[in-house]
Amino acid sequence: MTTIISALQAVKLRIESAALQAGREPQDIRLLAVSKTFPAEAVREAFRAGQTAFGESYVQEAVGKVATLSDLPLEWHFIGPLQSNKTRLVAENFDWVHSVDRAKIADRLSSARPADLPPLQVCLEVNVSGESSKSGVSLHELEALAAHVSALPRLQLRGLMAIPVATDDAGLQRQQFRMVRELLDKLNHKNFQLDTLSMGMSNDLEAAVAEGASIVRVGSAIFGARSTHQKTGH
Repeated sequence: MTTIISALQAVKLRIESAALQAGREPQDIRLLAVSKTFPAEAVREAFRAGQTAFGESYVQEAVGKVATLSDLPLEWHFIGPLQSNKTRLVAENFDWVHSVDRAKIADRLSSARPADLPPLQVCLEVNVSGESSKSGVSLHELEALAAHVSALPRLQLRGLMAIPVATDDAGLQRQQFRMVRELLDKLNHKNFQLDTLSMGMSNDLEAAVAEGASIVRVGSAIFGARSTHQKTGH
């Protein structure tokens, strides 16, 4: 058994265990394998082990990988910071975008999404820590952005994404993830009908699952340590 296959199995067992401990159904949590900086062959190997959803953060690298692996029925998620000049490539090549944090980006994704593709599935990235160095919409601007994105054609608003402050304190991990879940609940009380919480990574997925994560983004625990491009911490 290859390293990637055995690592995938181990991560799935962690998700299953965390779900059962939280009184949740394991099948309600999707594993997004974060393949950024890893070669197409690593993605192909993970696909052979049953993984179909992959996350990328660097547009040029990702588009090349999408083309190389076009023979496989994969679902591609863009999870990194998104610049205006890269929105067309993302709109044309991805199924999901987790990192929408301002109206301008959403507008450009909507206008660039090809009409022959299904609507682009979108999560709003929330800056739960309030750190100025972090991307993400501020808490007081979240509802207005959600309303704006919901009204755009070619986009389907699904939920929220967050990258909290990295910590080994399980209590603090849960507190931050709980905040994201409560924000989603507040939006749903205003009839947004959102169903996705994209939160939790290799080091904190148990806390995220306990607080309601529906997609966990796991890279290093599947593919190994990254030697470059550590910017977004997945």
